[in-house]
Amino acid sequence: QVQFVESGGGLVQAGGSLRLSCAASVSTLSINVINWYRQAPGKQREWVAAIYRGGTNVYAESVKGRFTISRDNTRNTVYLQMNSLKPEDTGAYYCNTLPWSAWGQGTQVTVSS
Repeated sequence: QVQFVESGGGLVQAGGSLRLSCAASVSTLSINVINWYRQAPGKQREWVAAIYRGGTNVYAESVKGRFTISRDNTRNTVYLQMNSLKPEDTGAYYCNTLPWSAWGQGTQVTVSS
């Protein structure tokens, strides 16, 4: 079962940027799709973005134009570049494939207003 380790979160002011990393335990070339999800306190986990092995990227409407998902297959890592951050982007961010593998610890993103 593939495992993921997320990192790169932190505290940032509104309008700022962060880049999250998602390191996979296997070659990302062998994974058809990797998704980023987030979960705000007291809310359900929501899907944020996906990157497919074939090169297609898809985004939730709430982050479209601000977030960019990319992958480095030489590092078996997927990134989420987050720009123009808003307080509503605050939450724990996770990555996973489909069907879901084991969830990692996530990385916390806090955006202050």
